[in-house]
Amino acid sequence: MPPRWPRQPDRNDPAFRRLDDRMTFATHVAIFAAINSGLWFFKILQAQPWPWTVWVTGGWATVLLLHCVYIFAIADYSDPTPTQSKPKGFAKN
Repeated sequence: MPPRWPRQPDRNDPAFRRLDDRMTFATHVAIFAAINSGLWFFKILQAQPWPWTVWVTGGWATVLLLHCVYIFAIADYSDPTPTQSKPKGFAKN
């Protein structure tokens, strides 16, 4: 069951952005695992000499590693601008 967000989701909210990026990364890992395991399963099952499977898996794993480094080490999830108080009577859209 996916996590529930306690307030209205907003990409400007640093905590929501962080959670969203991590869930996107988890989806990326799941797709990588599903496709590559199927690819290697059929390569081994049919005894095919597919040299491109190594390149596909290696290239995708490299992209996945770069995605991981960005999400967990580089991305800055601090609030870019301090929240400003809205004047009273300001209509919420």
